[in-house]
Amino acid sequence: MSDEHRITTLDSGVRVVTERVPSVRSVALGFWIATGSVIEHEDQAGISHLLEHMLFRGTERYGSQEIDEIFDAMGAEINAGTDKEATSLYTRVLDRHLEHAFDVMCEMIWQPRFGELEPEREVVLEEIAMYEDDPQDRVFDVLGKAIFGSHPLGRAVIGTAEVVGGVTREQLAAFHAQRYRPDSIVIAAAGSVDHDALVEMAEARSPHAVELAPAVGNGHAAESALAGAALAAAAGPPDFTPRAQFLQKDTEQYHVCVGGAGLARADERRFALRVLEGVLGGTSSSRLFQEVRERRGLAYSVFTFSNLYAHTGEVGLYVGTRPDNLREALAVVAGELERCVEDPATAEELVRSRENLKGRVVLGMESTGARMSRLGASLLNEMPILSVNEMIERIDSVEIDAVRALAGELFTPSGLSVAGVGPAETEFLAAIAPLGTRAAAQAGAQEATR
Repeated sequence: MSDEHRITTLDSGVRVVTERVPSVRSVALGFWIATGSVIEHEDQAGISHLLEHMLFRGTERYGSQEIDEIFDAMGAEINAGTDKEATSLYTRVLDRHLEHAFDVMCEMIWQPRFGELEPEREVVLEEIAMYEDDPQDRVFDVLGKAIFGSHPLGRAVIGTAEVVGGVTREQLAAFHAQRYRPDSIVIAAAGSVDHDALVEMAEARSPHAVELAPAVGNGHAAESALAGAALAAAAGPPDFTPRAQFLQKDTEQYHVCVGGAGLARADERRFALRVLEGVLGGTSSSRLFQEVRERRGLAYSVFTFSNLYAHTGEVGLYVGTRPDNLREALAVVAGELERCVEDPATAEELVRSRENLKGRVVLGMESTGARMSRLGASLLNEMPILSVNEMIERIDSVEIDAVRALAGELFTPSGLSVAGVGPAETEFLAAIAPLGTRAAAQAGAQEATR
């Protein structure tokens, strides 16, 4: 498989990146837009997510149902996603359908009609309600608030029912004009694709920046002011003071996350972090999985995770367990965090984690969808697009000293925040005490004074 990619920047500012994979007959195609929840003003929380939904509700030439029918007739699916720093619209089609798919997706990106707002608003409100009913999802956003405090990174991507319920078509149009600009968009494709042909399609269908420049008035000036304030807030440093956050909910399990400050996206130590995660809780042979689940049967799901953002990041671990097992499970987690700092990896664990990570990288790159996502996200975020061999070299270069330094910096219990969802806050506070975090101690002290 080829690792070679080509990049072209159009006069409009749109960037096109492709990677040809000769052995396939399909093309994974994606549009990546530099807008997400972190660059929303607080009064706009959820508008990026709603706008992503509205892309499917018709364009100047294609109706909502027609878009569905077109991709169904291609044997393809078209989907989209919004995260904290980006929005994407993507599909995978047979190469002979690429031009038609590209044409429709361009219309969806550049010329959404914002029709059928009311039914789509109801769909998103149902999605919010579904999310609020899922404690395993909710706990990660509770952790976000605990780690990031009032920083925009601490807000849920999905937004709030209040914002979604009140946003107008005019506000959506103004937000779209401000955010969906040519210089904020990357078009990525991997598979049976000719770079020059895709560039020609993009040149023919992408508007010039001047055509999308928002005029002052009709809400655009106010939108520009909000955008500037939101960008400034997103770029500011979070207050990583350890906090304990709890959401009371009638659940069969307690869902608990422990986490804290992580690495920024461009930090070269990100490869060492992935290796450390593999040892602590990222694989089925990891310490947390073996100690919590396999040896003691205290949880079905326990794992570590990390998210890397433009200016900072987060690390964390999750465990879900029944009330009877909560205290023992968190005591084991506390022991493994202390062990991680003192002895982050044996020689055998280090080798196994590196090999696991290399295997997942190589296997992932056998998917054209994964290759397209790597191209789009890397270029949008101004990250180098590393070949598979370059990534393997970076992983192989991770040594125990780098892992030990990261473990001490990122997983020392006293600097971590704790989040929980479950039936009783008092039980949660008692159970997190062994974690030894400053957040747990402060929360316990507050509970004692009530």
